[in-house]
Amino acid sequence: MLDCHVEAGNVHDSISFFPLYNRMKEKPYSQEIWYWVMDSAYKTPAICKKLIDDGYIPVLPYKRPMTKKEYFKKYEYVYDEFYDCYLCPNNKVLKYKTTDRKGYRLYESNPEDCAACPLRFKCTNNKNNIKTVTRHVWANYVEEVDETRYKTYFNEIYNKRKETIERVFADGKENHGLRYTRKRGRKKVEADVTLIFACMNLKKLAMWLSKPRMS
Repeated sequence: MLDCHVEAGNVHDSISFFPLYNRMKEKPYSQEIWYWVMDSAYKTPAICKKLIDDGYIPVLPYKRPMTKKEYFKKYEYVYDEFYDCYLCPNNKVLKYKTTDRKGYRLYESNPEDCAACPLRFKCTNNKNNIKTVTRHVWANYVEEVDETRYKTYFNEIYNKRKETIERVFADGKENHGLRYTRKRGRKKVEADVTLIFACMNLKKLAMWLSKPRMS
């Protein structure tokens, strides 16, 4: 364990990433880091953009589309970069409408097209017969990260995550009381967690030193 950061339980993992990332970048060994391997909770446009712009290679898994059952998945709506629009499964155009405060560009269909569409029951139940598809202004960074899943090194690197850091989390929960907090207040919890991780590192170091060395 190189560092840790504690947040309240109602803070999403992707938000807690940035304080820890900024501290890690200040470490003397930060120049030796090439890859950042994380689970799908960290696969957000902001994190992908930050890592790529800083010269790192994000290694993130496939993230299942969060759509209703029996409805078309988002990847079934094809984005046309040249015309900046989407094509629905019925080959109708969804034109750019506006950009919201969270940085998502909204593309809307023509209500006349949707009203007569035979696939509408699998697309939208909007009472105004309008289908809306969103695309973040940094979506191209997420698409670039998706391409790494097809690289030859992806599985080799990502599999190391379950062999290393996931085992640390499991050991902390089962053997060192990290399944529940024992302090009140974020600062006290972070001090307690940091001390536990330091002890776990010492335990691992002792195990390494106890192994017979090759002559």
